[in-house]
Amino acid sequence: MDMHITTRHGEVPEALRTRAITVLERLGKLAIRPTHGHITFDFDHQRAEAEIILKPSRGEPIVARADGPDPRTALDRAAGKVRRQLDKAVTTRRRAAAGRA
Repeated sequence: MDMHITTRHGEVPEALRTRAITVLERLGKLAIRPTHGHITFDFDHQRAEAEIILKPSRGEPIVARADGPDPRTALDRAAGKVRRQLDKAVTTRRRAAAGRA
C-alpha cells in the first residue's frame, strides 16, 4: 500500500509520523486490498485535525476527519471512524454474499 503523511501549517514530528504509518498499516489490514493511504494533519491555534483517506482497489474511498487537543488524539479519533466504516462495509458485504447463496 502506498502511504503518504502530509501537514498543513506546521511540521510533523518523527514520532507522530511513525505512529501515523503504524495506524495506516493496521487499517490496511482491515480493508480489502487497499492501494493508497493518506493522512493529513492540520495545526490551527489550540486544535489539531487529522484526516485519513484509505482507497481500496474497488469501490469508494473511506474518508474520516477528526480534531482534538493534540495531533495524536485527532489521529486516534479519525482512525476509530475509519474502523467503524470498514466494519460496516464488511458486514454489508457478508450479508450480500449470504443472500446470493
